[in-house]
Amino acid sequence: MNNINITLPDNSVKTFPKGITAQDVADSIGSGLARAVLVAKINGDLKDLNYKILKDSSLELFTGDTPEGHDTLLHSTAHLMAQAVKELYPDAKFTIGPTIENGFYYDFDLDSSFSEDSLIQIENKMKELSKKNQDIVRCEVSTNEAVKIFEKMGESYKVEIVGQINPEDTISLYKQSDFTDLCRGPHVSNTSKIKYFKLLSTSGAYWRGDEKNKMLQRIYGTVFATKSSLKNHLHNLEEAKKRDHRKLGKELKLFSFDDEIGPGLPLWHPNGTILIEQLETLAKEMERKAGYDQVRTPHLTKGSLYDKSGHLDHYKDSMYPAMDVDGTEYYVKPMNCPHHHKIYSAFPKSYRDLPIRLSEYGTCYRYEKSGQLFGLMRVRSMQMNDAHIYCTKESFKEEFLAVCNMYLYYFEIFGIDKYRMRLSLHSKDGLGEKYVNEPELWLETEKWVREALIEGKLDFEEVEGEAAFYGPKIDVQVWSAIGKEFTLATNQVDFAVPRKFGLSYKDEKGKDRTPLCIHRAPLSTHERFIGFLIEHFGGNFPLWLAPVQVAILPISDKVLDYSNLIYDELKSVGVRATLNNRSDKIGAKIRQAEIEKINIMLIIGEKEAAENIISVRRRFEGNTGTIGIDELKLELVKEIKTRSLSHRKETATTT
Repeated sequence: MNNINITLPDNSVKTFPKGITAQDVADSIGSGLARAVLVAKINGDLKDLNYKILKDSSLELFTGDTPEGHDTLLHSTAHLMAQAVKELYPDAKFTIGPTIENGFYYDFDLDSSFSEDSLIQIENKMKELSKKNQDIVRCEVSTNEAVKIFEKMGESYKVEIVGQINPEDTISLYKQSDFTDLCRGPHVSNTSKIKYFKLLSTSGAYWRGDEKNKMLQRIYGTVFATKSSLKNHLHNLEEAKKRDHRKLGKELKLFSFDDEIGPGLPLWHPNGTILIEQLETLAKEMERKAGYDQVRTPHLTKGSLYDKSGHLDHYKDSMYPAMDVDGTEYYVKPMNCPHHHKIYSAFPKSYRDLPIRLSEYGTCYRYEKSGQLFGLMRVRSMQMNDAHIYCTKESFKEEFLAVCNMYLYYFEIFGIDKYRMRLSLHSKDGLGEKYVNEPELWLETEKWVREALIEGKLDFEEVEGEAAFYGPKIDVQVWSAIGKEFTLATNQVDFAVPRKFGLSYKDEKGKDRTPLCIHRAPLSTHERFIGFLIEHFGGNFPLWLAPVQVAILPISDKVLDYSNLIYDELKSVGVRATLNNRSDKIGAKIRQAEIEKINIMLIIGEKEAAENIISVRRRFEGNTGTIGIDELKLELVKEIKTRSLSHRKETATTT
């Protein structure tokens, strides 16, 4: 049979000669698509475009605008960079070159270090190689053949990698001109498809991440399918540098770390503490309206509590070591849930009492490895916006959806326009080890969560193997104003631990039932959420959240009395104001307020003092005219009370 049927991306079926390549099929569909397509999926498996189709198949084609196409382009560009390095530095040995989010890197063993000039030189060589229109060809060899090939090339790291592969497996290699690399693929079909790339930085990296191994030279880069996409990404990278929460946290005097305190243990300065207090006030308002009760629990407890909850079995590596107190092991708490279970069980419960919603703003401690600590995003001491909802099966969906909708309301307040909910499921092979061994309950609760999300018309995706050890969960991914992705909120179902703690309630017939427990943290930890907000707003917080809301700037000492009067009036209605009574010129005072990212500046001169008015200047808007103090107070209080975003100008491109 010389012909085969191929189901095309539009679901139409056409007949082609047996052995036709995916690229040839793309050519037959249209020249525009043929030039843009980078990789194919044949019967569900990603393949190179020059893959020959030998039987009836379904075909999907992916351009660089798709995740599949972009990842293929990234991977292929890493190999192009390795080829350029080998041509420029023949003695360099190459190791691995994986893709990362919107980028790639490749590690090289080279005696000298790459400089900024080296990156320019390598990038120019890559452009030269790209224009040579080199075909990128896949070939498959045995393990022994692969070892011989790389031994002949003197590539000892590749020999080591191949040596760890099952000898019975087939090894795939990719060749472009005289350059050969080990890779699973797929890759683009020709180097001419690699056009819009940029090498970004260099660093050192130990082979296999082990400090006992040799230090290698790592080069980071990125690539996109279009010039505009690359330009936009590079712009966002520059914005991200400006918005880095570690940089702005220092400049705005929000937080610091100190070696004598210890890594991962932030010190909150007055300005940062205001941010925490504002978030707590917001959350407590929301929770009171939603029927939550506030509780407090101690920072440590006996190890037997965590043994009962299962944390010592499933979470011990992330806990601090036990301390001996009178012969008994105590732990500092990594989370609040076991303590809340004890509060629930302190008094008998009826179905009429449920749902019970307990929330706490307690501090928890988790051991993060030193190499994983990152500013406020990964810390060892954290303040959690934490709560647990104890409910019946019948009320579960309503409670679960209420939590999800609370997230959406928070996102509206903070101007978070892009988010994605991820339903994290268990994996069957992890039962009994990573997860509680209750297969039927896993399937049942996962079904409830899925149905709740569908009934609530919430968009979500499913991911296997990322559930909590006691039940399925929702993780919420959000994107900042410049498109940087964060894992923020979580909403978890617990069908196992309440039973371990003997939690119960009397149903309508007086029979004991075990409640379900929903663990929720809509604002993550204060540390992570504030880190996100710093980068999301670029330090330009909305008025209600800004540590200093108003700067009073007298033009001269002659108006200090009037300036102090305004200061007292604003303080009396809760506005956080500062009075700059230094002898600097007004231009310098305005510049200082701009540097400190203060939203509103009140310019006070002799005219203002004489007429009992105030000249108002807003960041990003400039001078907005004069106003009386009473009118100003009403305007500011309204803007703060409604937590308005209206006067905060967006300063970065949203992606």
